[in-house]
Amino acid sequence: MKRTMIALVLAMTLCAATAFAGALEEIQKRGTLRVGMEPGYMPFELTNQKGEIIGFDVDMAKRMAKAMDVELELVSTAWDGIIPALLTDKFDIIMSGMTLTQQRNMSINFAEPYIIIGQTALVAKKHEGTITSYADLNDPKYTIGSKLGTTGEQAAKRVLGNANYISYETEQEGVLELMNGKIDAFVYDLPYNAIAYGQRGEGNMIHLDTPFTYEPLAWAVRKGDHDFLNWLNNFLFQVKNDGTYEKIYDKWFVDGSWQKEIQ
Repeated sequence: MKRTMIALVLAMTLCAATAFAGALEEIQKRGTLRVGMEPGYMPFELTNQKGEIIGFDVDMAKRMAKAMDVELELVSTAWDGIIPALLTDKFDIIMSGMTLTQQRNMSINFAEPYIIIGQTALVAKKHEGTITSYADLNDPKYTIGSKLGTTGEQAAKRVLGNANYISYETEQEGVLELMNGKIDAFVYDLPYNAIAYGQRGEGNMIHLDTPFTYEPLAWAVRKGDHDFLNWLNNFLFQVKNDGTYEKIYDKWFVDGSWQKEIQ
């Protein structure tokens, strides 16, 4: 009886291990790291003139695949469906400038944050001198916008709840509506707003560039895959201490020469 019970427990353990091999094992068997991202968030992921997906997250993904000794496959995915796509195994990991939030953490696991950002506001030029802080936008006489399903939208509704709010499908649409006078301000992540201001801001808008939220960005994987999380955290520790991360960061956040590829 005792031997039978032990054999049963061992069999159940083996079945459980087989049912959940983990992403690392699947990636090695497949020979490909599949990365989900929405290529519309400068400078993390965007599309160049050749139709190629480039950006900070892309370069990090390339380095990650190299460390795994596998090929890299980028899976372009709409933002509002990116978490369901991960959960249904359309790819192995989300690397798309995703903010680690407690709500998202209920359905997916996050590795350690790889960068800290916050929300800022691009404001129509006509309000220069009148709107000098994000708090000034918290008024029913103003209309603000952000991108659907993002922490920018959440921050706009939570912090600037007295203003009228419009949601946009893409960041580019929101900035264009600001330039066309349809909204008074566009609330979004600091890196994107800084680049959008540098490209289009002169004479069209002002940038209130002091973040009013604290937002850690992190890579996301399916829940319960502790081996993959352990690997990702060790990978991040390595690249942040061997100069790799700094080199990639400077390329996308300091140099700016990549902007010629999208103009």
